[in-house]
Amino acid sequence: MKYIIFKALAALFFLSLLYGGNPLKYAKPKLSDYGFFTGNMAEHIPSEGVLPYDVSAQLFSDYALKSRFIVLPKNQKLNYRSDGSFGFPVGTTLIKTFYYPADLRKPLENIQLMETRLLIHTEEGWFGYPYVWNKAQTEAILEIAGERMEVSFIDDAGDNVSFNYSVPNFNQCKGCHINENRMIPIGPKVRLLNHNYNYSDGKMNQLKKWSALDMINGLPKFASLPHTPDYTNPNDGTFEERARAWIDINCAHCHMKGAPGETSGLFLNIEETDPTRLGVLKPPVAAGRGSGDRLHTLVPGKPDASIMIYRMESTDPGVMMPELGRKLVHKKGVELVREWIKRME
Repeated sequence: MKYIIFKALAALFFLSLLYGGNPLKYAKPKLSDYGFFTGNMAEHIPSEGVLPYDVSAQLFSDYALKSRFIVLPKNQKLNYRSDGSFGFPVGTTLIKTFYYPADLRKPLENIQLMETRLLIHTEEGWFGYPYVWNKAQTEAILEIAGERMEVSFIDDAGDNVSFNYSVPNFNQCKGCHINENRMIPIGPKVRLLNHNYNYSDGKMNQLKKWSALDMINGLPKFASLPHTPDYTNPNDGTFEERARAWIDINCAHCHMKGAPGETSGLFLNIEETDPTRLGVLKPPVAAGRGSGDRLHTLVPGKPDASIMIYRMESTDPGVMMPELGRKLVHKKGVELVREWIKRME
């Protein structure tokens, strides 16, 4: 244990050299130091003031399952913004744990916790911190340099999957969360929260729950609020809406205004309606070998001629998209987007 604490403190010292001491002010060496969970920490029983939540469309992260929580500073609220995002008070913490059951068909059994990422809103902006769980599943330690861990599980089709899971380093957090040269949260948007969640005291729409807890300022009437479909649920939205939901959550954090992929001219956020900006018959700006000798991002009726499918199906670091956060191909995601392109006219 002394070695673990020393390692975490050394990591914090290294961060202080890189960022002028800022992370030293806000990060703690061990996840338990924050007091987010009560009892057996691996069970993720939230402490008072720690609220679980979920998003309707899930970012694919090599089939890892996730649990999410939000912590607001005492007597502070979220501020609704007209674009469907929130203004978060300084002191807000977003908690996300990545884990694998031994068998994805039995998601509550034989769970291996991999990492818990904290996104903390400080006076100097958002900082992301990765905490890696030990083998005993009793503690998670700050690892700013990231980590690689072997993981094995049985997937939904009953096949065995084994690979080296990668925990991002401190700087890689910015790869997905950067917009207009500042870090921002991705998941907690109105349209991604506007669905039911099974709380300990019963099922309830998350936005209604947050409103009942007096967590939000200025939220409009519920009937007017947008909803992003669960792309895995064929009864939630149209086929096109579900395909767009997958693309939005997996690609739009980079391919949207103000994000690193803006220079490509490809805008994949779900609000985008212009076909060319979405990639329909749009040639790449500078895809290099990432184009796979294909001429357009999306070719209606022809998924195999579409750059998007080529990059989604690749695991080559110089080709694949998304380029961060995965080593495996999301088979069902590819099938969904492939069928959407087939149906295009």
